[in-house]
Amino acid sequence: METIVLDIGETLVRDDRRWASWADWLGVPPHTLSALVGAAVAQGRDATDALRVLRPDMDVEEAYRARVAAGRGEHLDESDLYQDVRPALGELRAAGIRVVVAGNGTVRAGELLRGLDLPADLVVTSDEWGARKPDPEFFTRLAEVAGAAPEATLYVGDHPAEDLFPAAAAGLRTAHLRRGPYGHWWAEHPDVVETADFRVDALTELVGLVGLVGSAAPGAPDASPGKEDKVVRRGGLRSVR
Repeated sequence: METIVLDIGETLVRDDRRWASWADWLGVPPHTLSALVGAAVAQGRDATDALRVLRPDMDVEEAYRARVAAGRGEHLDESDLYQDVRPALGELRAAGIRVVVAGNGTVRAGELLRGLDLPADLVVTSDEWGARKPDPEFFTRLAEVAGAAPEATLYVGDHPAEDLFPAAAAGLRTAHLRRGPYGHWWAEHPDVVETADFRVDALTELVGLVGLVGSAAPGAPDASPGKEDKVVRRGGLRSVR
């Protein structure tokens, strides 16, 4: 393995603050919005559909701009990172692995993440690239910056349809992280079990995988060339966004 790419939301960053701030903006208890997010996740829908349950006519991007204009835009600090982020990224860098952070997010989110000075070689968001997962263009851009062949690049994320399936379809090796609503709820789904080369419960487990990419891990699904064809044809969770 030469490069590990990590998703952002619910992989490196907890989404607690994000949903609490939306609940405050909409004037509802945080628990109410969290419950609706959970329902959307369980139905395989986009988590932001929870906002539209509360405000059916809401344009989420327009509402985001209104929050920024009101001085209530995005905020991110050290407390938003999962506790294993710095130790894991530091260990990977020490092992000679190129570490890339790339996931869906705004330009502002990218600025805030880089301001945390993470032990990573590159930190970039979808809005900075003009391509949002699961768009194949995102993974095309990712291949350009990975600095390694697809089979020597491992993509790590919690969301089956935004991280796992499109990364595998692009020829990358994949690790599904049991973290956050999507990561926990869908962890044992047959499509996830079949597609993921590795399944982990913490980022600190990644350093132990360094020598395993390039050969099948114990208990991992077959990484033969035909695997990508199965991923492309697969239904069900492919529709989760």
